Amino acid sequence: MTSARDELAGLDPFDIFDTEAARLDRFFSSLDEDGWNRPSRCDGWTVRDVLAHLAGEELYNQACLDDDIDGFYELLEHEGVHGGFGDFNEWCVRRRRGLPVEQVLDEWRTRNGETRRRMRALGRDGTLHTSAGPYPAGLQTFHYDSEYAAHADDVGAPVSPGEAGDRLGWRVRVGMFVLEEQGSTARVEHACGRVLVQVDDGLTADLPPEEFVEATVGRLPADHPLDARLRSALRCLA
Repeated sequence: MTSARDELAGLDPFDIFDTEAARLDRFFSSLDEDGWNRPSRCDGWTVRDVLAHLAGEELYNQACLDDDIDGFYELLEHEGVHGGFGDFNEWCVRRRRGLPVEQVLDEWRTRNGETRRRMRALGRDGTLHTSAGPYPAGLQTFHYDSEYAAHADDVGAPVSPGEAGDRLGWRVRVGMFVLEEQGSTARVEHACGRVLVQVDDGLTADLPPEEFVEATVGRLPADHPLDARLRSALRCLA
């Protein structure tokens, strides 16, 4: 049987990262004040707050590239951020709310461009020093790809009909890989345009790929009928 990791072999994580970053950049560059202040799908965050989050998390991304995770945690300690990555994300947003949005956009654009360049230079098999320990740069980039695609959807960045199918395809494959990597209780099969899911107690679901992807990033609507046990088992990228 082909593993979920093998399914990633035909994908270029660095090209995907460039594509999703460019999508966000085009969208952010098009916004007026009303657009920046519009609510996103992230609870309590505007579109501007999503940009602030992306800009702020580059502190972590580049600490990984610099092999300076200790320095990253020392910064958080100095700033009084003690609640893990959830509090870090809120701190990133909070400290940028008083800045001109053009400044935050330039910060994100510059730092993310450097991150993408350095990740590509490391290559798929290069080692990145993450908070969880050494990890292949190519696989970490797939995680970034998923996050950027999810946030693009969160803010309503356009996806053309011509790219939607391939984009959905790689997102399904990345979700299946991360579930396998994390040892999820969910067993997943992608066949005939559907995603079949089963957990250990025999509970099953037959999902469209779009809903499977939304489940992996924790974006299913609260009133979606998917059983809470399956919803929890599938959430792996948020």
